[in-house]
Amino acid sequence: MKSSSITDKKILIDIIRRCQWCHVAMVDRENKPYVIPMNFGFRDDVIYIHGAHNGKKVDILRIHPQVCINFSLDHTLRYQNEEVACSWSMKYRSVLCYGNIVFIQDPTQKTEALQIIMTQYASREFKFNPPSIREVNVMKVNVDLFEGRTYGF
Repeated sequence: MKSSSITDKKILIDIIRRCQWCHVAMVDRENKPYVIPMNFGFRDDVIYIHGAHNGKKVDILRIHPQVCINFSLDHTLRYQNEEVACSWSMKYRSVLCYGNIVFIQDPTQKTEALQIIMTQYASREFKFNPPSIREVNVMKVNVDLFEGRTYGF
């Protein structure tokens, strides 16, 4: 069984929407990879994430805003022969999204982005108070490239 590319954008978006988290990969000042799991929101080819105003992630992204974001689901262990280790593999569906981080400063845009993030997890509107909006760092990635792969499906 071979892995295959997913090129249908509807399928790529369905995979993203079904995920509960993503992994955001970036490169630090010493050209070392750094990957972290994050909650997210997705709308109109834009991924929204949030976090603190300070820390390693923000320090890296202010210098190197390029990211690769991984979404992966439907992991199922399978094998052709239980006794042959090399016949074991993992079914999956995955999407990689490439783009650049943009820090959102405008309070109205931050509120809209946070609502998009919350929509990923709950189907209702939320209220956000001004101090919370000030204290959270909201970022977006306009996706330049989607790459999808599937194996075993």
